[in-house]
Amino acid sequence: MRIRMLFAVLMVGALLMAAGCGSSSKSSSSKSGSTSKSGGSSSKPDLTVSAAASLTKAFTEYGAQFSAANAKLSFAGSDQLAAQIEQGVKPDVFASANTKLPDMLYAKELVSKPVVFASNRLVITVPAGSSKIHSLADLAKPGVTIAIESPTVPAGAYTRKVLSHLPAAEEKAILANVRTDEPDVKGVIAKVTGKAVDAGFVYITDVTATNGKAAAVQIPSSLQPQVAYGVAVVKGDPHPSQAQAFIAGLLTGAGQQDLLKAGFLPPPK
Repeated sequence: MRIRMLFAVLMVGALLMAAGCGSSSKSSSSKSGSTSKSGGSSSKPDLTVSAAASLTKAFTEYGAQFSAANAKLSFAGSDQLAAQIEQGVKPDVFASANTKLPDMLYAKELVSKPVVFASNRLVITVPAGSSKIHSLADLAKPGVTIAIESPTVPAGAYTRKVLSHLPAAEEKAILANVRTDEPDVKGVIAKVTGKAVDAGFVYITDVTATNGKAAAVQIPSSLQPQVAYGVAVVKGDPHPSQAQAFIAGLLTGAGQQDLLKAGFLPPPK
């Protein structure tokens, strides 16, 4: 009797152990399948784009739909971004509000040969509804306050080029009314829309991007500088094919459409 009871106990224990092993094996198989599925998913590389502040709206739209990589966008004055590249910072793409800075970096073998991808127009910007400034000549009046960009920023250089073609007394009077040198066009727009100054010099696309908070006063066509934007792949870029694809889209694809929608003009011929 004792032998039979002992045998029965052993049989039940064996069955319980077998059931436990089966459950463990099933759980392990389920986890393994889940890991395999996750590990099989592919991810796009990150593409770092350093671009002029005036490109913020157009590039943000383009970057959101760029399918070859995850576009990581950084905006600032073109001169600041170029200086960073000279100091060893390596974005994948550099887009400038002029051609001088990309050409300078190319001469130093820091970027590939630049291409021109857009143009723009310099304008005087004033707060929406302002009736104080109607022309370039109005900027020379006593008591007018003006914001411009620093001379190393493309917009600042274009502004000073325009003023240099005025009669000396008018140029001097306008410069005497300048209250601040900003690091980029965003700084000037902020001063104007915040009514900290009466006027500033920016691109027409910057005025459009304010959605009615600022207005544009045109500069005479005879004084209008040629504003051309250059772009290049930075040397040492780990994603050259994606960088080239990004630039190609600016020339003929979705990027070009976003530039035109934001008010940019085609590259000068």
